[in-house]
Amino acid sequence: MSDIEEQLIDVQTRVAYQEDTLAQLNDVITKQDAEIVQLKQQVRLLAQRLDELARDPAQGGDTEITNERPPHY
Repeated sequence: MSDIEEQLIDVQTRVAYQEDTLAQLNDVITKQDAEIVQLKQQVRLLAQRLDELARDPAQGGDTEITNERPPHY
């Protein structure tokens, strides 16, 4: 085989590996995006639930929630 043919094979091999790596990275990004969407929804629901608890007098609400240190500090 000539030197040019060897170089061409080397380039084709590298491109094939890069395409595979890109496909793997795309899969990871797709999964992470779905997880981020799910986590955002959970945070939204938790914030909504916290607001509800803060306003519900039966749950000890109707008091101002502050970021004060617990008594054991």
